[in-house]
Amino acid sequence: MVFQAQDQKGEDGAARADRVLLLGCGFVADLYARSLALHPEIAVAGVYDTDPARLRQFCGYWGYPACDSFEALLAAAPGALILNLTNPQAHFETSRTCLEAGHPVYSEKPLAMTLPEAQALHALAEARGLVLASAPCSALGEAAQTLGRALRDGVAGKPRLIYAELDDGYVSQAAFGRWISESGAPWPAEDEFRVGCTLEHAGYYLTWLIAWFGPVRTVVAASAEVTEKAGQGPYAPDVSVAVLYFVAGPVVRLTCSIAAPHDHSIRIVGDRGVLSCDAAWDNAAKVRFARRLTLRRRLMEHPFPRCLRLPQPTHPKVKRWGAAAMNFALGPAEVLAALREGRPCRMSNDMALHLTEITLAIQNAGETSGAQRMTTTCAPMEPMPWAK
Repeated sequence: MVFQAQDQKGEDGAARADRVLLLGCGFVADLYARSLALHPEIAVAGVYDTDPARLRQFCGYWGYPACDSFEALLAAAPGALILNLTNPQAHFETSRTCLEAGHPVYSEKPLAMTLPEAQALHALAEARGLVLASAPCSALGEAAQTLGRALRDGVAGKPRLIYAELDDGYVSQAAFGRWISESGAPWPAEDEFRVGCTLEHAGYYLTWLIAWFGPVRTVVAASAEVTEKAGQGPYAPDVSVAVLYFVAGPVVRLTCSIAAPHDHSIRIVGDRGVLSCDAAWDNAAKVRFARRLTLRRRLMEHPFPRCLRLPQPTHPKVKRWGAAAMNFALGPAEVLAALREGRPCRMSNDMALHLTEITLAIQNAGETSGAQRMTTTCAPMEPMPWAK
């Protein structure tokens, strides 16, 4: 489905930059602002947050225009893409309001906290001919695209098994009280613990996998809460382990936790060797291939893997800030480019819904869910032009 293109002319007929509106000024908003600074083709036409002090602080730091109400934000730039950076529990209601007002939406993860809510947003967007995309957008980044190119080229042979890790250490004992965003927002610890690391983080590899292989047929998962946390619960599971059966791809084991030592690696086992990457949150992370060989009757992967690299340049890159070196604006830039060019968006509505269903199935699995058959689907992602 090709969605409605935005008018790219001002009142004087001159071409103008693509416009976005920012809804929410919390911790993650600074990561978007930092990334948007690398995209001069995108202009921030307005910002709103329910906390007036936070709104003033954020807009003052970045030089963005502040809106004094949600309604004023919606009216600030009719038809502009809204980046929904609100609290996850507010995603459904706020995204629905934006879609009803005629705005395409790029939502921080998760799209919604329940599958019926996500399905309702998807149905509304489809009925209105609007884009409804979901973060994360690192599948558009250089590391993911390099791995995708290697898979298409058969560098490791046919992929048979994938291990993906998203472990972040024993976070409940971390000094998160001192984690402050660039413009002064504290890391929302209790909210993060209530939402859960699977909803917050699983997408960083799920989007890569969906981009390469398309939809998941079946999820077999378990989840649990294994660490103690201060504050007001109840809290979501802080560890999940899932086996994913893709319709047209290999079997994948995906682990998320905020308990096990930090590990953001992915290993793709093929007939000829292993493709790997150690840093899901770094767009420029090294991608390696270790061919399989037999040495003195011992089967092994080559101890000195070969680095794979795409021709440069690829996309704008941000410097490391905190734990990440990700360009958070790649997703909004892709949505805006698709609207401008009148083509299907790589970060499709169907992908946003399918990602949400898989993630919720993993997080909510508990001890007894067993095999869960997915009810949604989506197409694989078209590679970026510089990765073909």
